[in-house]
Amino acid sequence: MDPAVISRELGKDVSADCVEVIKTSPLRIVPFDLRNYSLIFTSVNGVTSFFENGFRPNEDFTVKNYNKIYCVGEKTKRELRKHGFGTFKVLKNAEALSGFIIGKCQHEQFLHFCGNLAIDVLDKDLPLQNIKYKKIIVYATEELYPSVSEKYHAAVFFSPSGVRSFAKLNSLDGMKIFSIGETTSGELRKYTKEKIFTSEGNTLISVFELIKKEL
Repeated sequence: MDPAVISRELGKDVSADCVEVIKTSPLRIVPFDLRNYSLIFTSVNGVTSFFENGFRPNEDFTVKNYNKIYCVGEKTKRELRKHGFGTFKVLKNAEALSGFIIGKCQHEQFLHFCGNLAIDVLDKDLPLQNIKYKKIIVYATEELYPSVSEKYHAAVFFSPSGVRSFAKLNSLDGMKIFSIGETTSGELRKYTKEKIFTSEGNTLISVFELIKKEL
């Protein structure tokens, strides 16, 4: 993220650095028939790589084998919209999506287009309920493990993989810690006893509002 954007959103008195903690790259796979499957997207990268590989959902609701599309987060929903597709259901995190599917979608079968480090909530929960579910890895995430010598007053995290990458060589002690959602906060609790401020929504706007409130 551009530090200038952060300063514009939080005010000129806030100084911010952006530390690269992960790197993503699309993977090439041969597109296949999606008939009879509901589709799951939990990240913008998953959506982008899905279409770059030549997949096309069937969104014609008048056809028996159309693809329902489920996604996590408004950013993922907007990325699907850029490609001309809507969503059947949008949930705020994987835990909420898992609960919705178990409660209301028992008879569907699902393909989850995601990265190699995607959280394992869905593939733990859904098979236990005899729901057919399969991950399709369409991009790779590499954790970079940076070593940061600068001492910061606060840190903001946007994904569990970013938390793991940063925490491997750096302490979180003594910092005010902000998180974009409960899934990321859950990962942070593995590495620190500090209070974690979690945004209500999985959007940058929600994170900025939280930071302005708490700093």
